[in-house]
Amino acid sequence: MKTRITLGAISNRRGMLQTLTGGIVLLGSGLLWQSTAFSADEAVRIPAPAIDTPATGPTPQRAIFAGGCFWGVQGVFQHVKGVQRAVSGYSGGTAATASYELVSRGNTGHAESVEVTFDPSLVSYGQLLQIFFSVVHDPTQLNRQGPDTGTQYRSAIFATSPGQLKTAQAYVAQLDAAHLYPKPIVTRLEGRASFYPAELYHQDFMTDNPRHPYIVFNDLPKVSNLKRLFPDRYRSEPVLTKKTHS
Repeated sequence: MKTRITLGAISNRRGMLQTLTGGIVLLGSGLLWQSTAFSADEAVRIPAPAIDTPATGPTPQRAIFAGGCFWGVQGVFQHVKGVQRAVSGYSGGTAATASYELVSRGNTGHAESVEVTFDPSLVSYGQLLQIFFSVVHDPTQLNRQGPDTGTQYRSAIFATSPGQLKTAQAYVAQLDAAHLYPKPIVTRLEGRASFYPAELYHQDFMTDNPRHPYIVFNDLPKVSNLKRLFPDRYRSEPVLTKKTHS
């Protein structure tokens, strides 16, 4: 059960005021972002990577993505067929400062990230990248995603193997050359694939809090886009992190 302090901390970071007026402000900003930055209507299916990582080696495999608030990133990948687990956490910094309270300050070097464990015989790394760049986040926003700002919300890929790094580099170049976005891609390919799981109350947040205003206006549309643009990859029942722990 979430404590009052935990809920207050989450609300403060997301700009959630506890008054009715604050709720209206949030609603307004959420709708504004949806209509001007990366709205559900604007999401389109982009081409698959011309170069993909072979489905060889150990199974399952790991991939780490950072694309803004990890609530939505985790929520989308939990609905992808072939994904066995998606865990919210922190990447890019050290273990000593990998906590919600410290990372939220924006000076630890971490990015909010999600570690995706997947079966490459069912979904390839390239297919995960395609979903990441089309429905998970806006790769042209520098050090922010929608209403959240700071380096902890940067767009980044933490490759866990040389093959993943090669595939990601080639795909970013492919998308940039195709001029599919109105602005250049700013996604960082970061070499250090560190990952530290986030606190338990952040796990499965979208499933546990489907009516949370932030989820309703910023994240649920991403899951809808996954179903619309990738029906062959969509699974209706999410694979939950806390369930895999039990």
